[in-house]
Amino acid sequence: MSAPQLRPVCSHDGPALVAAHRASRALHRGWVTPCLDMAGFELWFARVVRGELVSLLATAQIETSAGAGPAEVIVGVCNFSQIVLGNFCSAYLGYYACEPAAGRGLMTPVLRMATRYGFTQLGLHRIEANIQPDNLRSRALVQRVGFRREGYSPRYLKIEGQWRDHERWALLADDPA
Repeated sequence: MSAPQLRPVCSHDGPALVAAHRASRALHRGWVTPCLDMAGFELWFARVVRGELVSLLATAQIETSAGAGPAEVIVGVCNFSQIVLGNFCSAYLGYYACEPAAGRGLMTPVLRMATRYGFTQLGLHRIEANIQPDNLRSRALVQRVGFRREGYSPRYLKIEGQWRDHERWALLADDPA
């Protein structure tokens, strides 16, 4: 298994990303609703092109089946949204892992790279992640990266047709590493 790499999503990533999302439906259920077809990818990617969203794709070489050797797979996706610069310099960070990389510890370095990208490339001072209280893996991930819990937002975000409560976590550019 190689260390994950992180780069901006490109239009040619559509088929592989849709396939990764389809393979990860059970993992994502209740937490996130990524695109499951090319039409959904094109709508989502249009937001990237318009500058509404900065999306980063994480990949790594992973042994996927016995004897087949390593293959490059999509580890996960990190999205910066609601990017406000000026005196605020803040954005929301959404992220998710994909199968077969889930549970292999790869999202910790991915999230560290993504926050570094947000601070250095996007010029952010504050990155906020909103996490459902029952998503223990995601909460543990942001804690490992250095985010701190700031509050609780009832019925914060609609996922799969339901308004879901979230905890608000944040990391500042000048927080100790």
